[in-house]
Amino acid sequence: METGISYRRPRFGRPPPGVHSVFQHWSLVKFLSVVVILFGVLVSAECECGYSLGTIGGTAPGQQQQDIFFTDLVESNFARLEHVSQYYTDWAPQAFNLSSERARGNYGEMFAVENVAANPPRVVDGQKQQQPYPAGRGGGGGGDGMELTVKGTIYLGMVPVAEVDTQRMDLSWGTFRASMKISHVPGTCAAFFWYFNDTQEIDMEFLSKDFDPSNNSYPVNLVLQSREAAEAGYKAAETGNFVKAYLPFDPTKDLHEYRIDYMPGRVFFYADGILLAQMNGSAVPSRSPGGHLILQHWSNGNPLWSGGPPREDAVLTVSYVKAYFNSSMPKSRADWVGRCKDPSASGAICAIPNVTRTNKTAMGWFFSDHDEMTNNQTVDDDGKKNGCSSIGGEGVSWFVVAAVAVMTWGWMDDIL
Repeated sequence: METGISYRRPRFGRPPPGVHSVFQHWSLVKFLSVVVILFGVLVSAECECGYSLGTIGGTAPGQQQQDIFFTDLVESNFARLEHVSQYYTDWAPQAFNLSSERARGNYGEMFAVENVAANPPRVVDGQKQQQPYPAGRGGGGGGDGMELTVKGTIYLGMVPVAEVDTQRMDLSWGTFRASMKISHVPGTCAAFFWYFNDTQEIDMEFLSKDFDPSNNSYPVNLVLQSREAAEAGYKAAETGNFVKAYLPFDPTKDLHEYRIDYMPGRVFFYADGILLAQMNGSAVPSRSPGGHLILQHWSNGNPLWSGGPPREDAVLTVSYVKAYFNSSMPKSRADWVGRCKDPSASGAICAIPNVTRTNKTAMGWFFSDHDEMTNNQTVDDDGKKNGCSSIGGEGVSWFVVAAVAVMTWGWMDDIL
């Protein structure tokens, strides 16, 4: 593999839902977009005003520390979901084909719904171990979560692969977290990314062929796909918006949390709370009408990237995705105004528990396990939709508890 080269494959799936309404609301939302900045101590309680990322900034002379919080959430605990489909969750498995030319590989790719399995049973000594699907929120099936499989066979010149996307297309600035166990089978690419279009995309990609247990080398490729990357043939390394970071653990042995913090002009990448890289500048997606999250597991035989195809079925396991973000949707913004009476009130903002290398307790925490902490939000409730809002729109909604509300994009970009 050529070191530091990221190849962007074009996306030819279903048209993204909600895109039409995004542009319908563009002018309206420019007036509604608000930046939220909270000064003070944040206490976990009812969360009616949002979810706190914590303090950022303050490291440079004259730079002010800011306690950042986000207004919306989507939480999906795949270890407790019976189905992964648009009818039951915030996620939709994808079905489309890419020719080898479009996939930019030696083989095409066949994205199939049947390659996505919700919480399949564990098999121990040939026996299925899954318990009955829990009636309440307190249990879980036998599996670790959703599985995205790349098949070890070729069908009509294509590799059978898997993808699931959030149905919500209104995810703007936010912190996005996925608990995953990467396949040990060489020849696949496992990806977790925020996507608006091919030039506004934030990727974490794991190439299993690059893992080397003999020297504990487990790289992850961190990529910003930008206009500059497109002009360079989607080779992000040639624009400086590519980092190959090395994980301090074997990602194929257990579940670990991978995290993207996306803010105006800055993106931070983490693994189990460890900062892997920070990227700044014009390549960071900005002022978009909101994007969505994608989980993908694929191979096309390109020796410069995915390698493969795998010689046997390869499985990416996803235990959960937690997204705390500012919605770009006017309806969601109106919901926030209706439920958030006083952001400075005790309990109005809830701190987001963070996973660390030494303490993974937060992996088991979901605000959606507590109805009083997700009032008027879109959450998964063991496979059902609860408090669902419509999808579409644009914006940023960070608020100043000191009663400063600024309606311009430019000020927001300057302050961070």
